[in-house]
Amino acid sequence: MIKNSSDPHEVQLKSKISVCDGYLRVDRYRVTHQLYGGGWSQVLEREVMSRGAVVGVVLFDPRRQEVVLVEQFRIGAWAADWPDPWLLECVAGIAEPNEKPADVAVREALEEAGCAVTRLEFITRYLTTPGSSTEQVDLFCGQIDSAKVGGHHGLADEGEDIRASVWQLDEALALLNGQRICNAMTLIALQWLSLHHADLTLQWLPETADSA
Repeated sequence: MIKNSSDPHEVQLKSKISVCDGYLRVDRYRVTHQLYGGGWSQVLEREVMSRGAVVGVVLFDPRRQEVVLVEQFRIGAWAADWPDPWLLECVAGIAEPNEKPADVAVREALEEAGCAVTRLEFITRYLTTPGSSTEQVDLFCGQIDSAKVGGHHGLADEGEDIRASVWQLDEALALLNGQRICNAMTLIALQWLSLHHADLTLQWLPETADSA
């Protein structure tokens, strides 16, 4: 896309104050920005949740054609009166300072699902809620062996109680047609996998091309 020279591209920060610095950090900004029609906007006052970099990984066993997903209680879903706040999701976690996204994916797969990732394929990077949060996600697909996956995982000192489950690929992709998957990260990951699983299998298991 070619950017029009008249498009807005400047923002002026008028003030920033901390509103909350607990499990989540919230700052109140006062900003003004250039308008499409020229000139500047009125001063906008907005609260923004400051969130560290997040990494997600959908775990795929190309040999068995299986996907590993995790399930855990989510306070936001509960507070929103979602029918079932135990959500089925990809593995995900927050990056430590100076930790590379790929390293986070490997670490979280082991912590949340007991899976050793042997290879990673980058899917995309996106903002989760750009209207009110700084959170951005690096999303991967990770190659794993799903043979012995299952049970409960997570870090007790972080209050995690996570159940890992194995799904046949077609069953996992069929979840896209209902409301069982209700979070953007997992929807994006499974939609990507639905388009790329065949090529990914050939890439990760080239010997399958000879037997096809």
